[in-house]
Amino acid sequence: MAMAKRNKRILASIIHVSRLFSTVPFDPPPLSASRRVVVTGLGMVTPLGCGVETTWKHLMDGDCGIRAVTIEDLKMNGFDTETQQQTFDQLTSKVAGVVRCGSNPGEFNEELWLNSKDHRSIARFIGYALCASDEALRDANYIPTQQDEKESTGVSIGAGTGSISDILDASRMISEKKLRRLSPFFIPRILINMASGHVSMKYGFQGPNHAAVTACATGAHSIGDATRMIQFGDADVMVAGGTEASIDALSIAGFCRSRALTTKYNYEPKAASRPFDCGRDGFVIGEGSGILVLEELEHARKRGAKVYAEVRGYGMSGDAYHITQPHGDGRGAVLAMSRALKQVLDSYFLIIIRSLIYVPCPFCGWQSGLNPNEVDYINAHATSTPLGDAVEAKAIQSLFCYHAASGNLAFSSTKGATGHLLGAAGAVEAIFSILSIHHGIAPLTLNLTKPDPIFNGDFMPLSASKMMSIRAAMSNSFGFGGTNSSLLFAALD
Repeated sequence: MAMAKRNKRILASIIHVSRLFSTVPFDPPPLSASRRVVVTGLGMVTPLGCGVETTWKHLMDGDCGIRAVTIEDLKMNGFDTETQQQTFDQLTSKVAGVVRCGSNPGEFNEELWLNSKDHRSIARFIGYALCASDEALRDANYIPTQQDEKESTGVSIGAGTGSISDILDASRMISEKKLRRLSPFFIPRILINMASGHVSMKYGFQGPNHAAVTACATGAHSIGDATRMIQFGDADVMVAGGTEASIDALSIAGFCRSRALTTKYNYEPKAASRPFDCGRDGFVIGEGSGILVLEELEHARKRGAKVYAEVRGYGMSGDAYHITQPHGDGRGAVLAMSRALKQVLDSYFLIIIRSLIYVPCPFCGWQSGLNPNEVDYINAHATSTPLGDAVEAKAIQSLFCYHAASGNLAFSSTKGATGHLLGAAGAVEAIFSILSIHHGIAPLTLNLTKPDPIFNGDFMPLSASKMMSIRAAMSNSFGFGGTNSSLLFAALD
């Protein structure tokens, strides 16, 4: 009898919910990606500073956010002094792009974002995302209060590794047989999607809640995926980007063991990250967050929002080759860039026009018919590794061929100033690309004193920032596992 009554209650609840939904008008999403997406807000936490204005100023001034790593940076406070020292001594790379913390302008305020009693479930990578999201939303002047606005606003923030330092602490508790001391917030602190989750909860956003995890392409994929969610009608506004807090003993040790990090410049930290330079020997690990507010164009116009740029293309590919190394011929990079470019012209119905203006390139082997000469600047992924930088340079040269050789295509890697921010890199560098359009300045490649022999003539990365008209800029991001992403931004017509 009790079971029957329970089943009747469940059935009544289901009928009630179904009736509620039957009264909601169903508005199916468009069948094609016909909606235009623009960038209306930016937020950053980087080794160059906390905030877009601070970070951009230091980048333009040629400053470097990389410093020597200390024992305190390893986040091993629960371990004895001897273990901490031995761990530090065994690290072959002792430089990093560390976010500056403090209460001064341009510094990340730990008391505000991390140390409150209410923030016990917030790991550092989540705190960075919250801080950058707050700046981006305020910059966009978009803090919605109406329910329909909240339901049409989503979040897409990813990370590469989450909170490895929490995992290190948990392993210590296991070895000390103190597992009952494990925080009940351990799982919420390490889950990568919790960055999106916390931003969603803070502002009440009930649209798509998404988290890409694609190594060093994470930030770019998060932005690209969010763009498509808007294009296909799943949301009107998306808070999108990447975040990372990887300056800890286990993360650094892991990358050291994979021989990915620089080891030659432990006593010259500001010279350690040198993309495209002959002296490069590995990347500098970094941390931070980059967040964009993406918005459907008409939605932005209706509320009078300022527009930094339009998202004009998003390309993805896989190398299908190696767990850490790119394919030597750069095919993955070429595919990602070409797909981002192809989307532009397909979206604007220029198939016939592009077939008329296309000049065949005997070197690129790409027959889509797209002329890429409209791209003025590329923010390269180039991480300062011997193989990766050269492969990307070859890919740019083969795809953009005559345009690259003419000297009209400016390109650089801003990782010389920030280090490699892993899951946040794609988002931070997307913002740099957008700011290059907004300010008409292509940023420099710091520490480029002796360019790799692959460069010649006018095909040369920028060693100094260049004032120029930039109508379209591309940002490349490539990650372990052969995952590749390219984003294309352009000034709004």
